[in-house]
Amino acid sequence: MIEFLAAIILLENLFLNQHNIGVMSGAVLYIRDDLKISSTQEEILIGSLNVCSLIGSLASGKTSDMIGRRFTIILAATTFLLGAVLMGFAPSFAFLMAGRVVAGIGVGYSLMIAPVYTAEISPAMSRGFLTSLPEVFINVGILLGYVSNYGFSSLPQNINWRIMLGIAAVPAMLLALGVLIMPESPRWLVMKGRIEQARNVLNRVSDSKAEAEERLAEILEAAEAGDVVSGGHVWKELFLRPSRPVRRMLVAAIGINFFMQASGNDAVVYYCPEVFKAAGLKKKKQLFGVTILMGFMKTAFVLVSALFLDKAGRRPLLLGGSIGMAISLAGLGVGALVGSRVAWAVVLCVISVCATVSCFSVGLGPITWVYSSEIFPLRLRAQGTAVAVGVNRVVSGAVSMSFLSVTKAISMGGTFFVFSGISALGAIFFYVFLPETKGRTLEEMCEVFEDKKRGVEEDRGRGEVQIGKLGVGSAEGEDVAG
Repeated sequence: MIEFLAAIILLENLFLNQHNIGVMSGAVLYIRDDLKISSTQEEILIGSLNVCSLIGSLASGKTSDMIGRRFTIILAATTFLLGAVLMGFAPSFAFLMAGRVVAGIGVGYSLMIAPVYTAEISPAMSRGFLTSLPEVFINVGILLGYVSNYGFSSLPQNINWRIMLGIAAVPAMLLALGVLIMPESPRWLVMKGRIEQARNVLNRVSDSKAEAEERLAEILEAAEAGDVVSGGHVWKELFLRPSRPVRRMLVAAIGINFFMQASGNDAVVYYCPEVFKAAGLKKKKQLFGVTILMGFMKTAFVLVSALFLDKAGRRPLLLGGSIGMAISLAGLGVGALVGSRVAWAVVLCVISVCATVSCFSVGLGPITWVYSSEIFPLRLRAQGTAVAVGVNRVVSGAVSMSFLSVTKAISMGGTFFVFSGISALGAIFFYVFLPETKGRTLEEMCEVFEDKKRGVEEDRGRGEVQIGKLGVGSAEGEDVAG
């Protein structure tokens, strides 16, 4: 199907962004020696991409509403390409930081637009799989980043890290070519009044013309109800006068993005070599070898999540993954506290890191992007998702830029115990505030997020949302139906 091809090309954008993340965890070992940077500069270098991606993520909502989802993807790829080139040729720390800032803006654009575009072009029954593919390619990119670290590590240290960072420019150029065959989002086209173009796109991405017409009818029905009106009222509706469903959507989207990063996954990925050094592994070849194992586990489990997301639902995988992270992070805390004094602590650290990233890849990793991009109505989707991703970027930057400092203050083991507690709190939040959305069209999300008092009863056991037991024709029933 053409939507699958479009998603693959789109996700290459996220692959090249996260390839840079996987590479940086190893490249920084050589940058530290080559450019003689301090631990504080190392934290700033690593965390700056996440902080600067806030600029791109917040700007992406308005940009994608103005110029379209497709051209926003081009903008993201071009920005990241420039950043990769700057980093690859950086003669100094300041120059390297400049490249990191530019790349971060491109990352911010892509993190928001990738899941939104994929959700808007995908049919309801396969939306979870297609929208979770960004996390698959994120992990493929991280794994290849670890492999390239291992492969380039034998080169001189003033050359190897430049190749590690600069090579990300290649997939960026491929994406710029691939975007030429990607269709525009049909929902964005309807929002702009270009109905025939939307119909043509739906004919291309649907299994039959009947399915295309049915999907178009749903979008047009939402348009008639005012769901595609965009403009300055968006921010007022989101923050000043939100309806009950919109308020619940905003809480859910911000909450899941907050816990995705506050649970410490980025710290584990970025500082994996530091974690294993604390456990007793000292040689760089050993460190790169273990990180490859971690990357393989992340990639394998996120693929499992993508394959079962539309069958099992969002809630079971999210809750199971979060509880698993809480347990494995506690194990990592124990291993880090004991350190290299006993042999089993090294084994426990390796197993706990692999378990942590695997649980993340089953739950929070893919489902955060799926959930954030599918719950908002079209008129609020781009900018609502941008706000949620903005929170994601702020928390990610705060965690990655403070990790080394926090570990010095409360020890590495203590830091992982904190992350374990946050993951447990996240599981409670998801159970209480996130209803199931599998199998529902984007136009049905307001029903899913109706307040229970207005007739929606959430089946927590099965993760299904059903319309409450209201009498047909009653005043309350008519209110829910409306």
